[in-house]
Amino acid sequence: MALLTLGTSATTSLHALVQNTNLTIADGATIRANIKYDGVNGNAVVPGAYEFQGGQGTLYIPRRGTLQVLPGDYVAYDSSGWPILVSAYAIANAAWTHS
Repeated sequence: MALLTLGTSATTSLHALVQNTNLTIADGATIRANIKYDGVNGNAVVPGAYEFQGGQGTLYIPRRGTLQVLPGDYVAYDSSGWPILVSAYAIANAAWTHS
């Protein structure tokens, strides 16, 4: 099987935050309120999909498992509510843009 390429047909902006000790409860709540199941129960919100304490946290990927979120990682979601985790290393060294 050959590898495929992946891209978008338009510029896409994702809602995201940086995992660090400056997160507010409101920031975490916004991410939690927008992570949804993919095609299950009408894309219902997944309660507790993102948790953080201090500089670390966890991100639950619906029907797939849990990832550890380390300081400097970005947690985002797309327009369908799908969670996205980008490592601090990838943000610093790849073609990701952020504000």
